[in-house]
Amino acid sequence: MSDAPWSGRRLHFIGIGGAGMSGLAIVALGLGAQVSGSDRAESAYTERLRELGLAPAIGHDPGNLPDGAEVVVSTAISEDNVELAAAREAGARILHRGELLGEVSRLKRCLAVAGTHGKTTTASMVAHALVECGRRPGYLVGGEVRSTGTNASWGQGDWVVVEADESDRSFLRLEPDVAVVTNVELDHHSTYRTLPEVEQAFAEFAGPAPTVIVPAGLELHGVPPSLTFGIESGTLAARELDLLPLGSRFTVDGVGVELRVPGRHNVLNALAALAACREAGVPPQEAAPALGSFTGAARRFEPHGRGPNGALVFDDYAHHPTEVRATLEAARTLEPERLVAVFQPHLYSRTHHLAREFGRALALADLVVVLDIYPAREKAEDYPGVSGWLVATATADASGGRPVYWLPRLDQAEGFLRGELRHGDLLLTLGAGNVDELAGRLGDES
Repeated sequence: MSDAPWSGRRLHFIGIGGAGMSGLAIVALGLGAQVSGSDRAESAYTERLRELGLAPAIGHDPGNLPDGAEVVVSTAISEDNVELAAAREAGARILHRGELLGEVSRLKRCLAVAGTHGKTTTASMVAHALVECGRRPGYLVGGEVRSTGTNASWGQGDWVVVEADESDRSFLRLEPDVAVVTNVELDHHSTYRTLPEVEQAFAEFAGPAPTVIVPAGLELHGVPPSLTFGIESGTLAARELDLLPLGSRFTVDGVGVELRVPGRHNVLNALAALAACREAGVPPQEAAPALGSFTGAARRFEPHGRGPNGALVFDDYAHHPTEVRATLEAARTLEPERLVAVFQPHLYSRTHHLAREFGRALALADLVVVLDIYPAREKAEDYPGVSGWLVATATADASGGRPVYWLPRLDQAEGFLRGELRHGDLLLTLGAGNVDELAGRLGDES
């Protein structure tokens, strides 16, 4: 294969500042394409793109479109976007992000990681281990891999590691040689009506892959697993597990593993990563020591130093009740005097369906602050009566009298926390919106 198989190709990304789109832009650049793009606002990813010599336009305008470019969009880009409308009028080829990612998956041997929870961390673990073991993989992950400082690279090796997104069914466009499924739950209610629909989509994703890796006990309809993983069960099993503050220790096939990311859920993520690495030619004896230097992905239990009065501050992307519960349980391993959780619900549809479950999960904290919903691509008028108040009341119902505060805006929460936090507290901001800004404002103060 040519070192620049997309040489002569021109690609314009609408929404280039997102995690997935920026990663594709980076890989397209590595494949020799001419790349441009725009987004409505600056982000950490637009900064990274500028470091690579790209110049993302801030603000959408038909004038941003280069002549003759294929235009790449994600599901988040609405049909009334002015650049997309202009591209259609000009007869440009319009590609969904998933279509382009599918093309990437066919250029190398592809290891695709899917799952309702844990796919970013697991894909990051695989990419990190392969990099550390000298395999020079390509990778596209939905968050920055802290050890490499980027969310994507084309690499020079034989494999590409892809985070596979089920939210809009775009993972069905991939052609993986190894399909990893970390778990299956109903999360994206605007795409799937029932859990069986979700299960069927994951079966369609994994079914064609020569190798399928799933947790022990998970059955994908008509898809026999090649390997399974689990704590005390499966082809690769974690034994002698010891959960530690900010990490864990266990053995796999007699090999010791030490993780620097906390929680039982990350043990499962590591097992999935070790199974995937084994299929890529890196056995646990080689991959396990490499995982010892893995420090996580951006916005996955990410430390922000100390905040007001010496409180520890962490941020996590958790936006589903299962993820919220797992992250709070991981935070408990640090044994804080008080665990303070600030939760920003993400999407009206998810909040409508899962408010009670969010309340039960958040009740694991000693003090909870609930913000209003981060709408992302959804509109409030389509979901009358749905707000973060639903989560706040559900949390109060489940909290056994522990304090719960409904503070819709970030600035309200910030003002309250500056007066409330004290030494011995651990503050954990949770959500897939912009709640991490609050962790940034409050952290690193001492």
